[in-house]
Amino acid sequence: MQLEIFLKNRSDEIISESLRNISRAHLHHYEESGILEMQNRLIALFDHTLACVRCRQLTPMTDYVEQVAEERFREGFDLSEVQTAINVLEETMWKVVVNEIPKENLAEALGLITTILGIAKDTLACRYVELATHARVRTLNMKELFV
Repeated sequence: MQLEIFLKNRSDEIISESLRNISRAHLHHYEESGILEMQNRLIALFDHTLACVRCRQLTPMTDYVEQVAEERFREGFDLSEVQTAINVLEETMWKVVVNEIPKENLAEALGLITTILGIAKDTLACRYVELATHARVRTLNMKELFV
């Protein structure tokens, strides 16, 4: 089964579980936004993930996350709040995939999810840094971590 169809068929389960996990994380600005807004934001992130799976391109996610970063930054969200929301969706998707996808398809499925949501987190962090410092950041420099 194609990953896009698989995820779409389990979208209600994935969104519901992600919503419960975000609620347990007690993210200040997400709690202030209300449960319906949290759900809508998760659905949008999920839909953009599916779009990237479908077209095998990262542009739908990077364009979306650039917009989200600007909105959340203006609204006073901490970067960690938005990163946590992405992490929660990724973890939930992983759990569903690992439990239900045939083992021979796991590497590709998990690779796609990780790549798409990984670029979302990188793009989000870079845009937040740009907005906070008023400087252009191409990518986060992690070389010092591996010296």
